[in-house]
Amino acid sequence: MPIDVKPHAYDPGTSPELFEGVLARRVLAFAIDFVVIAIPIVLAAMFIFAFGVVTLGIGWALYWILSPASVIWAICYFGATLGGPRSATIGMRMMDLEMRTWYGEPAYFVLGAMHAIAFWLTVSFFTPFILLVCFFNQRRRLLHDIILGTVVINNAARAQSLRMAGVHA
Repeated sequence: MPIDVKPHAYDPGTSPELFEGVLARRVLAFAIDFVVIAIPIVLAAMFIFAFGVVTLGIGWALYWILSPASVIWAICYFGATLGGPRSATIGMRMMDLEMRTWYGEPAYFVLGAMHAIAFWLTVSFFTPFILLVCFFNQRRRLLHDIILGTVVINNAARAQSLRMAGVHA
């Protein structure tokens, strides 16, 4: 059974507008996504606290579920948003970014969920200095992008506006 090896769909040499400013906007998108993920967790913690007060401390036993629920919530958030029709989290949408496979296809739920897991594992095991990998490759991919075969690029509207403005003409 032959394996169909596909070429890279996005070339920074021929389409630099796809990669223009992606790194800085990716950091801002991460911060936005962090807030989006944190809000329900903080609300749940406040509810558990209030429930504990009402039940004279018995309800505080629910705090044990907060940590695993946070992980599940984050994985589902990234899987659903990156695997959605726009292949972007809420933060990425606000920053006009999208994630694609290296051969140009949109992301899907499992890829989005694995992207989040791979990010947290690489940063946890290799320290945040692993994020410096993006400065040593043309497509500005991070280690977890390389491992999973993804690339984060400007969305079509932003790329077109950069092309029309002649940013790299």
